[in-house]
Amino acid sequence: MKLSEYKININNSINKVKLYLEKTTFPEYTVFSLYAILIGAAAGLSAVLFHLSIEFFNKIFFERTKEGLYFLGAAAVIILPAIGMFIQSLMIKVAPEISKKRGVLEIIKSVALKGGLIQFRTTLFHFFAPVICIGSGGTVGPEGPAAQLGGGVASKITTLLKFSDQRRRIFTAAGAGAAIASIFNTPLGGVFFALEIILLNDFHTPTFSALILASVTASAISRIFLGNDSVFIFSTPEIGSYSYFYLFILLGLLAGAISVLFLKYNDLTNYILKKSISKIFPRWLAMVIVGLIVGISGYFYSDIFGIGYLGINKILSNSSTWQIVLVLLVLKFTLVPLVLNSGGFGGTFAPALFIGACLGYLFSYFTTLTTGIPTDPTTFILVGMGASLAGINSIPITAILMIFEMSREYTIMLPLMLGVIVSSTIVQIVNKGSVHQKLLEKQGYRMYAGKEMGILRSIYAEQVMQLNPVIIHQNATLKIVVSKLMESKHHRIYLVDDNNNLSGVISDNHIRDLITEFDSLKESLIANDIADNQVASITRKQDLDYALKIVIKGDIEELPVIENEKDRKVVGVISRSDILSIYNKETLKSDLADGLTRELSTLNESRVSRIADGYAIIEKRPSMNFVGKTLAELKLRNIYGLEVLMIKKSKELFDESQRDVRIVMPSYNYLVERDDMLVLFGTDENISKTSEW
Repeated sequence: MKLSEYKININNSINKVKLYLEKTTFPEYTVFSLYAILIGAAAGLSAVLFHLSIEFFNKIFFERTKEGLYFLGAAAVIILPAIGMFIQSLMIKVAPEISKKRGVLEIIKSVALKGGLIQFRTTLFHFFAPVICIGSGGTVGPEGPAAQLGGGVASKITTLLKFSDQRRRIFTAAGAGAAIASIFNTPLGGVFFALEIILLNDFHTPTFSALILASVTASAISRIFLGNDSVFIFSTPEIGSYSYFYLFILLGLLAGAISVLFLKYNDLTNYILKKSISKIFPRWLAMVIVGLIVGISGYFYSDIFGIGYLGINKILSNSSTWQIVLVLLVLKFTLVPLVLNSGGFGGTFAPALFIGACLGYLFSYFTTLTTGIPTDPTTFILVGMGASLAGINSIPITAILMIFEMSREYTIMLPLMLGVIVSSTIVQIVNKGSVHQKLLEKQGYRMYAGKEMGILRSIYAEQVMQLNPVIIHQNATLKIVVSKLMESKHHRIYLVDDNNNLSGVISDNHIRDLITEFDSLKESLIANDIADNQVASITRKQDLDYALKIVIKGDIEELPVIENEKDRKVVGVISRSDILSIYNKETLKSDLADGLTRELSTLNESRVSRIADGYAIIEKRPSMNFVGKTLAELKLRNIYGLEVLMIKKSKELFDESQRDVRIVMPSYNYLVERDDMLVLFGTDENISKTSEW
């Protein structure tokens, strides 16, 4: 069978299954739930495969490869992380653009900006790269890549099923959360991971249902294949007297401080490696050197290798001295940012748990040693793990639920909540926001939970401002002022000083009271005498959400746009009506993409969406007579009374092109293609005529 025939058969099979589900008498919610379970199962199986692959590569490196380096003796382990880093550097060299799309941030951007669309080649790349990194001893975690894997698999499945962007967005987030649930065996943790990080706390009931079903399914699959035992082994924690609960607050403060230092150090190493070291050494050499540093550290302290769960269990069992725990804390804190920022692939959840375990143990040990207060190391280790996890990753609710689910001990909930909330608060105060939101802002993205906020905060003044504002010198006469106002379509004139910096504003209201005395004042009165010198303005880099707040607060209709706060040259203007018009257009566009236009059940069938009495929207394949003609030639408005709202471009089953936007807003000279999906608007009567096509 030819490949093209194979693709067609798969497409037809998928369409038949989808058509069957949609034509059955099942309620919409039931079908939605079945899809959520399917996504959860796929994400769970992917996460299990990811986990087993890490173990497989770990054996290859630490058994087979180590045997090949027998002449080095025990020192062979020093070379292993360097080999892994070198292989990763080759992967980056071969696929530089794909390698940049790593971790949780890419899932957030995909869900927020691309309707959950993730290329499958990206998913495959970020399956193997972290497997090699962690399998060769890289001291990072599996959760970031696992989330990317789960989200990528979910994105591919929903693309095959031709889901709408809105539904794919929900299931991509659900897939990411389900993978986390599978990796850590924490279904609730997976749900709130997707809500807190992937969706940036954008809560909707259908989304929550999908997250729960997918995470529970993935966790069940994980327990079938990997067992139902917790990854951590410890004695029953004892929280002690409530009079000593202030100790958990102190531990939270310490964990918050360590989290802030970790984030600052991470930024510093990223800057040094990418701005300074990259100019001296090629990337592959820098990565190999970092790998050697990890190898040398692991040669003396083997618990530093890989994910680190064995090391955490040793700390929980009290089988490590405080000196060793302190060294492990310093090594993990130091090495994780080096590995990740030099080019290694992995996450920070597991390292945060490791750092927290070390911190909790040391806090308990020295508190008892110096004060004589009896403290249970297990309790403080678990609280330290949760506090560090929450602080470093900005996930307080997820951290509480994950530690609770992994420990299965309800008694630690109160101390755990104290430590986590204090730690998260410290990081929020210092960092002024979520860790992930700050990283996104550094990359030029502004994303928030609410759609309304997101629409205006993602558009900047320089993108939509009106050019050529009316500008005159502040010493211009009243005659010139009135003349400029009469000639301009704007209702405000902006005054500038000798340096061309904004110094005042004159509106129609300022002139109205002077009209009766215009002849006597037109040459003697200057602009600065009647102007308002307290001018509200925005810079070209500020967003429309900020602009709207200013115009509402000041009850003004128009704002001048200046270059920046130091260089106050006027470069444009933006009005209240401009902002509201942009908001309405963007909201309509979003609603059309999310709700009014739905995916087809098959390639040859159309679906009508009723939007008002007598009016509807239909998705329709063009007839063969339309193909190869422009929209101007077809004259759909004149002949059929229909408006073309947009055109949806279909993708091949295995198409991995770079097209992230699948909706086209066509012009009149757009050439219709056979695989296009026309989104048409009109009366019910005119919509019914499309059946003749």
